[in-house]
Amino acid sequence: MSRALDHNPGQKQAYESRNHCVVLAGPGSGKTKTLTLKMARMLAEDVKEPRGIACITYNNECARELRRRLQALGVDVSSRVFIGTVHSFSLRRIILPYARYSPFQLPDPIRVAGREEKRGAVERAYSKTYGDGGDPHRQWFFAEKHRRSVLNRKSASWKAGNPQRAKFIEEYERDLHERGFIDFDDMPLIGLRLLESLPWLPPAIEAKYPILLVDEYQDLGFALDAMVKLLCFSHNVRLLAVGDADQSIYRFLGAEPELLTQLANRADVEKVQLDFNYRCGSKIITASHAALGEERKYRGLDGASEGEVFFHSRHEDHSIQAEWVLENLIPAIVSRQSIPLNQVAVLYRDARLGQHIANAADARDIGYIRADRDALYPQGSRLIRWIEDCALWTCGGWREGNPSFQHLLAEGCGLLFEQPPDHSERRIFEQKLIGFMSTGHPTKDNHDLNFGDWLTGFHREILSDYIAHVPSISDELELLEQLQERVGVTGSHEKTTLGGFCGADAQDDRLVLSTLHSAKGREFSTVVLFGIDNGILPWRNETGDALAEARRLFYVGLTRAEREVHLVCSADSVSPFAKEVYRRLKTK
Repeated sequence: MSRALDHNPGQKQAYESRNHCVVLAGPGSGKTKTLTLKMARMLAEDVKEPRGIACITYNNECARELRRRLQALGVDVSSRVFIGTVHSFSLRRIILPYARYSPFQLPDPIRVAGREEKRGAVERAYSKTYGDGGDPHRQWFFAEKHRRSVLNRKSASWKAGNPQRAKFIEEYERDLHERGFIDFDDMPLIGLRLLESLPWLPPAIEAKYPILLVDEYQDLGFALDAMVKLLCFSHNVRLLAVGDADQSIYRFLGAEPELLTQLANRADVEKVQLDFNYRCGSKIITASHAALGEERKYRGLDGASEGEVFFHSRHEDHSIQAEWVLENLIPAIVSRQSIPLNQVAVLYRDARLGQHIANAADARDIGYIRADRDALYPQGSRLIRWIEDCALWTCGGWREGNPSFQHLLAEGCGLLFEQPPDHSERRIFEQKLIGFMSTGHPTKDNHDLNFGDWLTGFHREILSDYIAHVPSISDELELLEQLQERVGVTGSHEKTTLGGFCGADAQDDRLVLSTLHSAKGREFSTVVLFGIDNGILPWRNETGDALAEARRLFYVGLTRAEREVHLVCSADSVSPFAKEVYRRLKTK
């Protein structure tokens, strides 16, 4: 496998490292390939059965891609390998197995709070703390960041500046725990507290997982950083971390890019820099450096296309601009490049801008896949993506084994069983799954099945016997309920077909609409950045750290493109970031 990396010294160094290693990987640098090959090598050479490797990812989509690539290499993603988010790792590998040994109070049994339980706890805690008739949920928005970023509740910084906010958080957690629940953000915090308070627990984790991989380190926050330092530098777990501080765009969720920089600069860590950008043309790389306002050493491959960056200054409002994009710009791109529509993405800062594009597409009967708050379902839901794969198999994917049934079975077992099922349990689940998906002998006609009806049957026949016993997916069950409402007989998407849901119907004819945040980690032939106006990117009130993050968000958007970037701006309020890109390219 190492020969696949021979042409890239940085990738080769990371692959061969036997030390704590941090890989600094810019856009298009092949970091997922490097991580996958490295993980496969370590499983084969460094970790003997039954020990394994834990790989922590930013979201379920990243985990899904890693599992897919490992399986393509012939690696069995079994009970030896954990691949999932920090929340899932904390819950499944620390809290659920060891909560009974906790020296502090935890709910018994552990239940994960849903939306209504969390809303109720916020409102009751606000009433106890403030009691002023204000908006508890607006105040909670600011409290959440403090909760994620200050881990030591006894430190001066916990109450410094806003002791009332600290009390609000404490009341919320007390209310939730007394009612028998923990929430999503509780998981890494409780996991860390257990590791810190039970001296024998870190060695127990090390015994099972002597190697820890962390992908997108810059996005994972303070609790994960503290876990890494405890397990890897106070104990003997070996670390491989991959990330890019320039792509840190989740500060509002507690991410801190400086944590990755500090980790990479430790004396006991081998730092590897990946300098090649295999994705973007050289003009796009130059534009991305201008977007950051800082120089980087990233370069494209010799002989590769330069790529193009186009500027479109429009005098109309955003709704008319969107009509121009759909009526003129997109058809011209597709025709000139001879590419399918799904290789074009329209990216924007928030869903309100995306709605203008969606309205213009609807008016012209242009299909699209949407990745923002108004999407049919959130792209990060592991459960719904598994259901989507099951639907794709039913619509004919069984013929080519794409997806393979064994992949669906393994993913279903990972989702619906807290511990790997024994042979009998796995066999029963396998028979249920193949029985439901094979009903009616799959043919092209399955594309036209009503998705709402199919989903109701899937829930009844496959999910209902398992989901009540898996607390780690309770938050995903809320997303499933919302999806069922939307595709039900009175829902906004009641006419959705099975083929339409899973993309089996004319998949290449669907344009991608996405927020800049949701587009992270993806790549397209061409990207249209829509609404790149001053007052939007950046927002008018963004300064300091927030302004720096807005720059990084623009940078992420630019670097999704391989061949072309189109910046669509309002003529009277062009973003200063776009102006910097224009000046740089004009003087190059």
